[in-house]
Amino acid sequence: MDGIFHSSLKPLRVAVLCGGDSAERSVSLKSGAAVATAIAARGHEVVSIDPASTSLDTFDWSDIDVAFLALHGTFGEDGGVQQILEAHDVVFTGSDSEASKLAFSKSAAKERFTLSGISTPEYAVVHKDDAPARVIEQAAAVGYPLVVKPNCQGSSLGVVIVAEEAALADAVAQSFALDSFCLLERAIVGAEWTLGVIDDQPLPLIRIGTDHQFFDFEAKYTDDATEYHFDDSISAEFREQLTDIGVQACRTLGTRGVARVDIMVDQDMQPWILEVNTIPGMTDHSLVPKAAAKIGLDMGQLCEVVIERALSIGKRERELRRAS
Repeated sequence: MDGIFHSSLKPLRVAVLCGGDSAERSVSLKSGAAVATAIAARGHEVVSIDPASTSLDTFDWSDIDVAFLALHGTFGEDGGVQQILEAHDVVFTGSDSEASKLAFSKSAAKERFTLSGISTPEYAVVHKDDAPARVIEQAAAVGYPLVVKPNCQGSSLGVVIVAEEAALADAVAQSFALDSFCLLERAIVGAEWTLGVIDDQPLPLIRIGTDHQFFDFEAKYTDDATEYHFDDSISAEFREQLTDIGVQACRTLGTRGVARVDIMVDQDMQPWILEVNTIPGMTDHSLVPKAAAKIGLDMGQLCEVVIERALSIGKRERELRRAS
């Protein structure tokens, strides 16, 4: 096991939050089941909670030591559940409500990246009530090929690569079915990389190989042909460059706990930050568990590291609140 990541937890009562009613419910249930199984195997008591059927405001949190968030998509990653848990003084894994809200809005995150000097593809934002002529105009300003995606959504849902104006209207309609705002982003032709980060500590980089047009929902969760490369062919200098820009992206958004950074590297070996995911997938196809396994952390150990970091942060925050 990597010496940076270790845990020595006593048995805890852990609430695993998963499911919900977002478009990513099915993935969230799989993540939650994997987390619950792994935590229970490490000797902890697990209480599984689905916010779609259990009110978090009326739930009795008094005997819960920590909440492990495996809620993907809206309410889980947009700061909604975090606000409720903060109001009830519940310690939870991952980023706080402010950082979660910022990261979940692709346009807001990209604006922050730009202000911080982090390379991110050029983009425009359009609204579902915009006239078609404005959408066409904004797309032309970004340039083709471009990526059409919902501003607030995950798991590549609603994402379409558009090569020419003739395909724009259908792609935008798919995006607007999931969100009222749509991002038009310059498509980067090159290799897809991802970096898992726990607080400020990076996990090994992964280069993604897929025969899909991009790393879409099916490639992420169902296609066993998707390849994950811990690529030793790149130079140590370039590996450090990718790692540094990924960690910097997380710092810029103020994330904490486990996060995953999606990076494109173009044909000139220029890295571009696409987004930061504050509650990355924890299924058997997911990237963060694969990266953790590379350094000897199995799923249970990874979950314990994440929990221990959350408990440490929660203790400090409670002390600060009491002192004030």
